[in-house]
Amino acid sequence: MTRTSPTSAQAGATQVEAPQLPVGAGPPVTDETGERSGSGTSHGGTSLSTKLLLLTTLFVLLAEVLIFVPSVANFRMDYLRERVATAEIASVVFIADRNLSIPRDVQTEILAATRADAIVVRQGGESRLIARSSMPPSVNLTVDLDNWSPFVAVRDALTGLFTTENRSLRLISSMESREGELELLLREAPLIEAMRTYARNVALISLAIGLMTAALVFLTINAMIIRPVRSLSRNMVEFAEAPEEVSRILAPSKRTDEMGVAEHQLAAMQGRLHDTLRQQKRLADLGLAVSKINHDLRNILASAQLFSDRLADVDDPMVQKFAPRILRALDRAADYTQSVMAYGKAQDKPPSIRRINLHTLVQDCGELLDLGEAVSFHNLIPHACEVDADPDQMFRVIHNLCRNAVQALNAETDPAAVRRLCVCTEPRLAGDGKATQTAIIVADTGPGVPQRAREALFQAFKGSARPGGTGLGLAIAAELVWVHGGTVRLIDESEKRPACLDASYGGAQFEILLPNRG
Repeated sequence: MTRTSPTSAQAGATQVEAPQLPVGAGPPVTDETGERSGSGTSHGGTSLSTKLLLLTTLFVLLAEVLIFVPSVANFRMDYLRERVATAEIASVVFIADRNLSIPRDVQTEILAATRADAIVVRQGGESRLIARSSMPPSVNLTVDLDNWSPFVAVRDALTGLFTTENRSLRLISSMESREGELELLLREAPLIEAMRTYARNVALISLAIGLMTAALVFLTINAMIIRPVRSLSRNMVEFAEAPEEVSRILAPSKRTDEMGVAEHQLAAMQGRLHDTLRQQKRLADLGLAVSKINHDLRNILASAQLFSDRLADVDDPMVQKFAPRILRALDRAADYTQSVMAYGKAQDKPPSIRRINLHTLVQDCGELLDLGEAVSFHNLIPHACEVDADPDQMFRVIHNLCRNAVQALNAETDPAAVRRLCVCTEPRLAGDGKATQTAIIVADTGPGVPQRAREALFQAFKGSARPGGTGLGLAIAAELVWVHGGTVRLIDESEKRPACLDASYGGAQFEILLPNRG
């Protein structure tokens, strides 16, 4: 019998693509103008410290304004109360003696002391004019000092500060020394002048306090926040320019507050990114080496296939028995090399899903396992069990899981330990009782998967359960099952044991779930 080897295995020299550079290891990115992006900290806008200074000053001055306005209003009310108190003291003698006549010069002195144009006392329903100017002005505004509100006081104070009229005020207030009411008529001009002088002094003092407070707040916040943030941003820019350099990693300070936590977290993140980039570079170098080795291996396998074709012409029964297995193994090896090249190009071959006999496929896996003398393999899958899958890819999945189990079993040093591996299957039923998925279980009697390996079990170069392992087998298995629309997982020890397993299989138990197309 003459057999033609696959074209992919007979290919001669092929072009090997250079691996992609890891992130951060390529040339700097430039924009349309040719300027290097991300290489500086200046963005042409106002700096954070300048914004902070301006906002702090603004807010402090705003707080001073909220104090300044009521203060001016209170000054106005105190001024008016002082005028009333002075008028009451000056008039007390004349109030006690109703028959006493007040000389004109005394009236003038009283009006000068109170800065009023007229003073009237009301007692018992009677009114008495204590003093008046020659021509009292007409009243423009009445102020009742016994009944006033802060809002009205603030409004009148602001109105008085910005008015240009010399209005006449009528003050009404109860007397403190005796029963009765005191009424004054006075000009607003002296009050406005005093208010403006007071407001100017208060404004200058408030401005000085505001600027001093803003400066102290700014210096404090600048030292505690702005400078550390500026240092963090500068470090991030420098680290982004060359993340592969260890010297660019931030050296966190000894602060224990939120800023210290941010520094430590940034330093930890930069360290992880630096390690990842180093690993990616090593993987890129490894990928280039594997591509070269894979290329030569394909040529060797092509030659081996040509020689193995002649085994079919040998009449030896033993040769006739093992020749098909050797040919299938070489075919799969050639397919593996092709898959490696496709994986390096990030172009995975889509699965060719069809109906296959799972028992036969698992039996082929068992025959190619290097079991040794101590490990026994048990194919517990029914002969008639069929699934929808790509035969070559599903062979790789089951073979990878079985090979990992064999390596774990052979690592046992106790001679009395039972070393047994099995593959079984059971349907997964939906709510209507229809089997929508098929579960393939690969189980062994080994020590199980360590907890440290469970966290990244299906990640390449991270999820290996044995020392020196790469974790590629599980990563490849997970990827191949995923393109089938299924899942692969490690059955937790707390879960119920699959029905197809007996109690002796207490080691690692992997479950492959494949959807049924029928």
